[in-house]
Amino acid sequence: MLLWGSQVVSTVGSRVTSIAFPLLILAVTHSPAKAGVVGFAQTLPFLLLYLPAGAFIDRWDRKRTMLACDADRALALGSIAVAIALGALSTAQVVVAALIEGSLFVLFDLAEGAALPQLVTEEQVPAAVAQNQAKTQGADVAGRPLGGVLFSIAWLLPFLADAVSYLVSFVALLFIRQPFQQPRARQPARVRAEIAEGLLRVWHQPFLRAAVGVIGGINLIFSALTLVLIVRAKELGASPALIGAMFAFVGAGGLLGSFVAPWARRSFATRRVVVTAAWLWVVQIGVLALLPNVLSLGVVSGAGSVASPIFNVVVNSHVYQVTPDRLLGRVRSAARLVTWGSIPLGTLVGGFLASAFGAQATLLILTGVMSAVAAAATLARGMRQLPHHARPGNIQATN
Repeated sequence: MLLWGSQVVSTVGSRVTSIAFPLLILAVTHSPAKAGVVGFAQTLPFLLLYLPAGAFIDRWDRKRTMLACDADRALALGSIAVAIALGALSTAQVVVAALIEGSLFVLFDLAEGAALPQLVTEEQVPAAVAQNQAKTQGADVAGRPLGGVLFSIAWLLPFLADAVSYLVSFVALLFIRQPFQQPRARQPARVRAEIAEGLLRVWHQPFLRAAVGVIGGINLIFSALTLVLIVRAKELGASPALIGAMFAFVGAGGLLGSFVAPWARRSFATRRVVVTAAWLWVVQIGVLALLPNVLSLGVVSGAGSVASPIFNVVVNSHVYQVTPDRLLGRVRSAARLVTWGSIPLGTLVGGFLASAFGAQATLLILTGVMSAVAAAATLARGMRQLPHHARPGNIQATN
């Protein structure tokens, strides 16, 4: 509970700067493309680091890794606040700080996720996954609106707040006494072989293989969508505070979904959850392209976000059930090479499309791409091979 509480604080801080980064670049440069470049830098480590980092996370002390990441992220975000206060901010500094923050997030995320089964009982894992979804969605409710308000008061405040949130997480980690991993003998480093083992583990699980491709497409689209919605809201004359409020609907919908997720996991087949969510998002993005004001953008975005935690709980519970502890870091990193590796491309493409065609036309393009992803989810062999009555809870771990 101490870890969860501290991560609520740091996740709120991350959401504060997730809205502040594009607002800052748009305010300084008036360029959606440059805002996309910053988003690309922050998420590029998802593509470059997840795979090798997984092998190291399964060897390193997870708690020490998390402590180092929190301390260094506080320094990176604090440096932006200091530069703004001194009037010495440059776009290059923002890009570098975003790259550092994203790199450290990868290491922290893998260590935290791999440690979770050690901090709760086996029966509590699905509930813990759902609580993490509630944490993330609750942070969206509070963090993005707060980021918009803080940015309206002073550009440096969102970055200062995020730096403080990482320090809070650092202190909380110091007080956790439970082991973050099972005892294991020190072995010679075999990084390539260990990475290959994680990749093969994902490849030989048909559902995971299909889910990784589908989620990669979905994340590409939604990483673009976040920036495009900000640009669309600014086209409609919204203030930074109102843009933050728009994203509060996204967090509220996700928070509702996180409460429903454990019930949905028990009640519906895995394939039905994945396919239904994918087609729901096709409709959501298509409707967004037609809406005339910021309030309606927020409401429709919030309605679509209800499905996100349900989708994530189903898939992540499956990963924990079929993966032994010694492989968790590598399996999660192998999956996220694709599922999160697509995010920097989406952010970059979203920025350039919005600059070239405008936000509304870009939303129509994203609707077409999401339709293709939903069709792939419906037809994928790994999805179709699942029994129609299968529940995530019926899948047994194999070694």
